[in-house]
Amino acid sequence: MPHRKTALRLAAPVAVLALALTACGGGDEKSDTDAKSPATTEASPSPSEAASGGDMATGESATGKVAEDPGEVTYDVVAQKVDVSTEAEAAKTVADAADAKGKVLATAYVKYTHKSGPALTEGSDVHDGTTVFADGQRGGVLVGASEDAPGCEDPYDVESWKQGESHVFCETYVIPAGAKSVEAHWSEEDGEPYVWKFPQK
Repeated sequence: MPHRKTALRLAAPVAVLALALTACGGGDEKSDTDAKSPATTEASPSPSEAASGGDMATGESATGKVAEDPGEVTYDVVAQKVDVSTEAEAAKTVADAADAKGKVLATAYVKYTHKSGPALTEGSDVHDGTTVFADGQRGGVLVGASEDAPGCEDPYDVESWKQGESHVFCETYVIPAGAKSVEAHWSEEDGEPYVWKFPQK
């Protein structure tokens, strides 16, 4: 499980940016049923995981646990903002501008603070729980997206992370242009998502 996005990151320099749109059916996350399944209950020693998640106020942080390489780490997580591009900017980012027709890029800036657990020495998987939704539907993943915008750090470049230290990682998703509400979601594995809403004008 550790660093499951490493292969994607290594492939990015040789792969032309392309859209990999995930299935958007339903608008509800599968975690709603997964979190209540018997298998998940047995695998989760902590009964509090089922009660995690919910709507968060602007600037409010959530607390969750992540199974990292050296051991379980507790993080405080807060979505700071979501930057939404124009259609023209999205068209410049993808290999085929036609793929971006009627779509924009939404980049979520999420701050993670190491609260307790072992120090990390080889990156972190905490950002794997982050997704972006628009008007109730999950956005599409932008394969090969560079998360090096100002204020964003590369999670695989963080070689030392101790208690009390914070890092901001970004996730870029493709959403429909003109969305009225953009949300940043973060959840523990098999947990309910914490949701920060960013209304759009």
